[in-house]
Amino acid sequence: MIEKKKIKPAVKALVSAGELTYTYNYGCSFIEISFNKPVRISKHIVVKPPGIFYKPMSEDVEIELLHGASFGTGEHPTTRLAVRGMEYALKEIDFLRSKKKTCALDIGTGSGILAITAARLGIKKAIGTDIDPCARSEAKENVKINRLDDKIEICDRMIDNIDERFTLVTANLRYPTIKRIYSKIAEITEPAGGVVVSGIKEEEVPELLDIYTEKHFECKWKECEKSWAGLVFIKNA
Repeated sequence: MIEKKKIKPAVKALVSAGELTYTYNYGCSFIEISFNKPVRISKHIVVKPPGIFYKPMSEDVEIELLHGASFGTGEHPTTRLAVRGMEYALKEIDFLRSKKKTCALDIGTGSGILAITAARLGIKKAIGTDIDPCARSEAKENVKINRLDDKIEICDRMIDNIDERFTLVTANLRYPTIKRIYSKIAEITEPAGGVVVSGIKEEEVPELLDIYTEKHFECKWKECEKSWAGLVFIKNA
């Protein structure tokens, strides 16, 4: 047990060292891990600001992100869960093994982190779509920083107007939206393709599982962090 009088100096020292940072959201102050340095958000994915040196381990995948106004820097549990789900689908069960042409769609791309992760983990082409012009601008810059302009397209296409089929679909969105777009996701996901969803509260998981696994999908992975959940589905062949 740490003495209470030692906690404040310890936190102050960690803030000074850049390990922790103060954030302010919705009228409350928080102490969180600082993302002004390389931070591992999954087994293989390390997120860092541009220009910061990091000596990667043999299987590390580095992603450089500017910290702007758009969502998806790795600081929120839902982003980390989505990345871990993608890592599970693309590295652990490796459902890409038998597929020559692969394409991913990231719905509500924000910073572009999930589209970038898809490309870094082996997807040949990725599309990130977002209705927010600020998010699109920042996502395009992050794609450029990661030298993936030839693999990733950032656009404002509405999912209802998308007719292509995708090897992988990702969506870090709140439950009502993920529920509402289920039929479209089922339509545009290739047979034996994958779907990674996050942005779901733990108590919302059972109903979402009922919806997604009733006809088209099998749930292969589930993980929770701080009351949030991420899921990986594979579409029936």
